[in-house]
Amino acid sequence: MRHKKAGRKFNRTPSHRKALLKNLAIALVKNGRITTTLAKAKTLRGVVEPLITLALRNDVHARRQAYATLGDRTLVARLFDEIGPLFTSTGGYTRVVKLAQPRKGDAAPLAIIEFVKQPAAKSEAGAEAKEEA
Repeated sequence: MRHKKAGRKFNRTPSHRKALLKNLAIALVKNGRITTTLAKAKTLRGVVEPLITLALRNDVHARRQAYATLGDRTLVARLFDEIGPLFTSTGGYTRVVKLAQPRKGDAAPLAIIEFVKQPAAKSEAGAEAKEEA
């Protein structure tokens, strides 16, 4: 019995599991939305939501703690300057949406994990449309 043993193992060693969640967190901060398995998306919430809480604090120590997880200064800057200011309440920063079709090959249930509020996209097409108007 697994009483009082929280967390998913994903059939990986602890270091591999930590690297997996770190890479998923980096991809989510970079892209704003990723598609992964349902179990990984649910576990990723526990990594990303504290990062956004750090972004709400916005001090040097919080930036260093976020850097320990993300490992990239540009991603930390994006987290603190673009993503963090979108949120004012505590918790509930991400959304997990189940997809209808399972993954081909192993039929694993897929899900999309994304931020509830998306930062404004800086696209060239939008800038060209504003210039023409």
